[in-house]
Parts: sequence; structure tokens; C-alpha cells
Amino acid sequence: MSTLMTIAERETFLAGTHIGMLSVPDRHASLLIPIWYAYTEGGEIRISTPSGSRKLGLIQEAGYVGFAVQQEEMPYKFVSIDGPVTAYEPTDPEEYRRWAIRYLGPLNGERFFASIKDALSSWITIHIRPQRWRTFDFGKEFG
Repeated sequence: MSTLMTIAERETFLAGTHIGMLSVPDRHASLLIPIWYAYTEGGEIRISTPSGSRKLGLIQEAGYVGFAVQQEEMPYKFVSIDGPVTAYEPTDPEEYRRWAIRYLGPLNGERFFASIKDALSSWITIHIRPQRWRTFDFGKEFG
């Protein structure tokens, strides 16, 4: 039996709440970093970062990134993509507030957002179009 996810399964899994792992090439070694993200099925992955960050500079230089999410408990699953960066835009504070609540829950999300909202005026949201997909669902091994 194949352990590959269907298109619907991979889209739903990527749209779930996971910490993403962003991979960006560098001259000496890839930058690999955990990051919050947003994804709507059939759309693009969105991440945000401060405008002066090393991460943003490397992403702008490369124009192309790798990204993965996983489920760490059984049944193990992952979705990995790579693709081009399609847009850079100022981070929308309200969207980032929704991310904070998504990842931290209502109380801690609001608290975290309150501590960072002023800094968001200098953040950039990056859009990534999934181009190549790799998936694995260990649960399919057991039928």
C-alpha cells in the first residue's frame, strides 16, 4: 500500500496547525528554522519575519525555499514542499494576531500579540507557492 497522501489529504494536513520548518539556501549551509505559518487549501504558504532579518535577506537572495510540517506522534505524517517566493508585503497585524491565537490559544495569543504588535509595522509577509510536494502517511502502512 502506498504511504503517499492524496492531494486532498496533503492540502488538509498542511492547512492544520503545525510548526513549519523553513529551509533557505545559503552560500555555506542552508538556514533551517522553525516558523509559524498560514496556509489555505489550494493557496500559498505565508510566513512573516522582521524586515532586517538574515532569514528575509536569504529568502530574497534565493527566491526559492523548502518548507515542511510533520506530525510527531503516531501515525507519523509529513508534507514537504519547495517552491518560489511569489510576493512580499507588509505584515497585516490582524492576520498575525490570528496566527498568535492559533498557535498559543486565546489568552496567551492575545498576550503575545500585545507584546509584539508595535514591532509588526516593520515585518514582511512572504508568500510561497508550493511547486513540488513530498508526502508520507505512516498510518497507511497499517491499512
